[in-house]
Order: sequence, then structure tokens, then C-alpha cells
Amino acid sequence: MEHTQHLWKEQEHTLRRSFVFPTFLTAIDFVNKVAALSEKHHHHPNICVDYTYIHFSLSTHDDGNVVTEKDHELARAIDLLYRSNKRYATS
Repeated sequence: MEHTQHLWKEQEHTLRRSFVFPTFLTAIDFVNKVAALSEKHHHHPNICVDYTYIHFSLSTHDDGNVVTEKDHELARAIDLLYRSNKRYATS
């Protein structure tokens, strides 16, 4: 299966990516949508909100806190969600 794009970096057994949004409310809207998406995948990221910056980290706790295909699948779904909504663009 294809791994996620280069925008996700694997560091310390965790898949990480940050997103930037035009406003705080837009950032929170994205977090809420990712929360719903995560429920569907039965896999949940760690999320850090820093005003208009959202930082995600993914690892599979059940497999010993390492990056697995479950993490790559959720990362791809998060990317698709981001790309599919022009409202999230910062420019």
C-alpha cells in the first residue's frame, strides 16, 4: 500500500505533520472534522492546537507505539480532508 506523502515525517516512531489555517476557528473546525474521521477509522491522533497551527502525531499504541499502516491510512485520510476543503487554504 502507498505510504503518505512527504509532508508527513516519521520521527521517533511517530508520524508527524503540521497544518496552518487562516483563522483559529478554521483550525478548530478542521480538528473537529479530524476527530470525526478518527472515530470512523478507530484510530486517534495526538493533536496539539497552537492558535492557527495544528500539529498531529500518529503511532499505533496497540503495536508498541510504532508507525503502522493504520497510521499511514489515517494520515492519507487527513490529507484528503484538508485538500478537499478550500476554506482551509491560508492564501
